[in-house]
Amino acid sequence: MAKYSKESQNKVKRSMHEMHEGKLKSGRSNKKVANPKQAIAIGLSEAREEGAKVPEKPAAKKSTTRKSTAKKAAPKKAAAKKSPAKKTTAKRAAPGKAAAKKSAGRKTAAKKTTARKATAKKAAPKRKSAARKKSAATA
Repeated sequence: MAKYSKESQNKVKRSMHEMHEGKLKSGRSNKKVANPKQAIAIGLSEAREEGAKVPEKPAAKKSTTRKSTAKKAAPKKAAAKKSPAKKTTAKRAAPGKAAAKKSAGRKTAAKKTTARKATAKKAAPKRKSAARKKSAATA
């Protein structure tokens, strides 16, 4: 079965002729079209507007697949983040490893904990102030 109707083929043919004559212009910028691929795209889009039989745009197909794969990939990423932590403990238990690697791992862990404490400090005063307001209102 044909992917493109005769109507759409005629639109592409017409746009290609206009491009060779120098009359075909792009949409927003209104510049002359010199690329044959762009002329074909313009012809197909015009055919779509008229309701001719033309396959979907490739970008429309990709966006739906990206969304579905992004949702599926999100839990995998979280699981991947948890698994390296387990591996580091196994490395520490293994004898004969360099002490420098161990200390490097501890430094990153220390940085993470200080970052958590800093965010906790920022969030903590808000909670205390809310508690003070509630106690002041009841008193």
